[in-house]
Amino acid sequence: MITGVLAALLLAVAPFIPATQSSVTGAILLGLSLGWAMVAVLSVRFTEQPQKWAVAPALFIGLGGFFLLAFGSPAQEVLAWVWPPALMVLALWTGSQANRQLRSRSGRVLLYPVIAMLVLASLGSGYETVREAADAGASPVQGQLIDVGGHRLYLNCTGSGSPTVVLEPGAGQVSSDLALIAPAVARDTRVCVYDRAGRGWSDSARTAQEGAQIATDLHTLLQRGNESGPYVLAGHSFGGLYALTFAASFPEDVAGLVLVDSTAPAWDSESAHPSRSESDDTMNRASALVSSAARLGLGRLLGMTPNHLRSTIDEYIHAGSSVQQAAALRNFTNRPLVVLTAGSGSAPGWAASQEALASLSTNSLHRVINGATHASLISEQEDAAATTRGILDVVSAVRTASPLIP
Repeated sequence: MITGVLAALLLAVAPFIPATQSSVTGAILLGLSLGWAMVAVLSVRFTEQPQKWAVAPALFIGLGGFFLLAFGSPAQEVLAWVWPPALMVLALWTGSQANRQLRSRSGRVLLYPVIAMLVLASLGSGYETVREAADAGASPVQGQLIDVGGHRLYLNCTGSGSPTVVLEPGAGQVSSDLALIAPAVARDTRVCVYDRAGRGWSDSARTAQEGAQIATDLHTLLQRGNESGPYVLAGHSFGGLYALTFAASFPEDVAGLVLVDSTAPAWDSESAHPSRSESDDTMNRASALVSSAARLGLGRLLGMTPNHLRSTIDEYIHAGSSVQQAAALRNFTNRPLVVLTAGSGSAPGWAASQEALASLSTNSLHRVINGATHASLISEQEDAAATTRGILDVVSAVRTASPLIP
């Protein structure tokens, strides 16, 4: 059984196995099936207690792995419903066979935890499948789902007035994390929040979700949602990178920017599109592995669906590309720009990077919010109010075509 676990780990990182969730999961199952096969073969050949029944879990788990490797996501969608009940039946049958045919008490003690894990995997994966089906069948109370080219993104716009403010949440966050900001801004002008691919109400995407793709998808989303620009983009943390990339890609559609304790671009980088490296493949495999574990219901313990967990990990995997792509915006001319910086908990060099962001425009303000932390700028009432003020200051400057007032 230990050999099976080691084989599963080796196959999961093997370069000939594609770094996708279905392929990595399939490779792991093939490795585990080898462990069960060894129980059957070696017990027949070298012991007086042949355990031929172990062929059944070896075949069941091995076939599941083969189908995932051969057919990918379509097989995963089918197995999501077939696997949990079949695995439960197999686990109970395996337990009864081991209890009846394995005379060694120590052998049973070693196998029972493995069988118990099969039972837990069956329960967890069944729960996750049902929850995902329920989530997929639900519709957002507000907002709409709009196809942006192969997947749908959730968009919710409220309020009225011009310019329209578009809020970009930080890494791993969803539109609801901006619940203190959006309603306050909506009292003065139109404001839109949305969920990036793979989280919240939005579908997962097949394309790599780096900054340039996120900006393109957002532009398509706003156009197909009939939300006219030019916009004021407000991005928190990683969301600031995406706002900068959007402004560089679609300058005519951006009237102003608000960067809320934003991650800084890599202006000193030579390439805006780094080549794929060996570490990228390793991270993609790790992402696929974690997402596979989430299919057992483990992601719900963190308050995330498997897709949300995978998209968050992928966001950090593509962080290098995102910070370099955001560096394409080197001059925001005289358009209004407000940079808000948390007064507490910042790392060394953070203040300098925020000053550099403020220097992008000749019409900018840099405010340090005393006592605020990176998270509290959107999550605490008082600090979120300071963020709202910064956004509305840019809105006012755009409306009146006047300089920002300190």
